Amino acid sequence: MAKLITKIIDWLYDKLSRIELFRRYFSRQFFRYGVCGTGNMVLDWVLYFIVYNFIIGHELIYIRLFHQQLCLTPHIASLCVVFPITLFTGFWLNKYVTFTASYLPSAKQLTRYVSIVILNLAINYFGLKLLVEVLNFYPTPSKMLITVITVAISYFGQKYFSFKS
Repeated sequence: MAKLITKIIDWLYDKLSRIELFRRYFSRQFFRYGVCGTGNMVLDWVLYFIVYNFIIGHELIYIRLFHQQLCLTPHIASLCVVFPITLFTGFWLNKYVTFTASYLPSAKQLTRYVSIVILNLAINYFGLKLLVEVLNFYPTPSKMLITVITVAISYFGQKYFSFKS
């Protein structure tokens, strides 16, 4: 499956790389990273929609944990269901499509990948708190700015840390 995905992405890259400006700013690996990341993001959105609307059905979820009952709102419960799925699909795409030359063992790659994802979650959380709640910026442009930052951190973190070769 990874070879098929790689062939499709590389075919598209070859078509687009005929444009000088494109070729100058996008390496094949960066393009693969962008396409895989976009695909994983769309998968996340679709799964979230399905889980939220049809599986959890807008209901509160009660969980008993360590003799305490927790109540999860439907949007957080949906996130809890979808996040592990897209975490692993993102890892798989990065390992087998984008950063294929890494010599590190898979378990080490996964641990490092998860650490970058957790870092990005923290940047999103604190960045939104700062921009929206402290500086009174609008939420959507704030999220867009933070996404640009986390995509850059994620790419370099995955390339030089999680999947270094």
